[in-house]
Amino acid sequence: MRKLLSAQNILNLLLIFVPIAIVLEYVVHVRAEWIFVTSCLAIIPLAGLMGKATEHLAEHVGEGIGGLLNATFGNAAELIIAIVALRAGLYDVVKASLTGSIIGNILLVFGLSALIGGARFPVQTFNKTAANLGTTMLTLAAIGLVVPAIFHFVVAGGPAVAEQDLSLEISIILMTTYVLSLVFTLRTHRHLYCGDHGEEADEAIGTKGWSTGKSLLVLLIATAFVALMSEFLVGAVVATAKSFGMTEVFVGVILVAIIGNAAEHSTAVLMAIKNKMDIAINIAVGSSIQIALFVAPVMVFLSYVIGPQPMDLIFTNFEVLAITLSVAIMALISQDGESNWMEGVQLLAVYAILGIAFYFLPA
Repeated sequence: MRKLLSAQNILNLLLIFVPIAIVLEYVVHVRAEWIFVTSCLAIIPLAGLMGKATEHLAEHVGEGIGGLLNATFGNAAELIIAIVALRAGLYDVVKASLTGSIIGNILLVFGLSALIGGARFPVQTFNKTAANLGTTMLTLAAIGLVVPAIFHFVVAGGPAVAEQDLSLEISIILMTTYVLSLVFTLRTHRHLYCGDHGEEADEAIGTKGWSTGKSLLVLLIATAFVALMSEFLVGAVVATAKSFGMTEVFVGVILVAIIGNAAEHSTAVLMAIKNKMDIAINIAVGSSIQIALFVAPVMVFLSYVIGPQPMDLIFTNFEVLAITLSVAIMALISQDGESNWMEGVQLLAVYAILGIAFYFLPA
């Protein structure tokens, strides 16, 4: 029974929503709410398949390129959703999903990991040095996302082109820092991030036994279907938000972010249950870093190519506050290299408070 209810089997069962979403969109033409729900449920297992394929493909190409693959495709589902929303001109949804992914990985993913893992083990330890380096990178990311908002407030009424230029130049700095961080983690200081948990991680994500050809095929097919489901999801966002009395910001920060990160959430929790908190915190912090330093700049760059107009990095005041508070509490909790279930409760409490606030935030 436990095997039947494993995380991987549940994800596989959710694949049924892929054809359901296609039928509802192209054949039945139902209300937008049904399209939104089914496409969300379809993206969850597809994102998991993309992660599995990337992990196993990385095993065949060596540690250096493998690490780069994991770093690049780690948030592919969120990236695809954001690109589709960007092309549709839904910049508020793009920024909200970026915010939601950052705070969701920090507060929800690591919070659940610390809570569930802590319920089994009184105290769990992780690499304090690597965690502190990660939180420092998160602080840099927060600065990069806060400065444009402060600039917008200080020079209120100034030319929009100045804000776009500022965002573009900050994006270049963030992207450069991200590339250098890959060199740091994968080459010059790899020993700080090495552990003996690779086998357990593979077991959790179910990547054993995949050939290079199968990995590439699954990655391509899953990516194509994620793109299609993202088209459905983004097309239904506005109508769904109005129907349920929610703002587009709330949908992006909470719902879209959780859907895009669902596969990673389950992996982090499974690692915490196995007392592998190094992997759990690497998933939480690493994914947040990737969103802020890689995905956000990519969105700015792509907006000049496929967007109706250039996108800036001016997030709402509350989004900036949410990111800053999330980074601050993560820095406090990770500085001793230990976690327990109460710290998980604290992180989840902050996430719940922010989620409620985003729900009541006026449009």
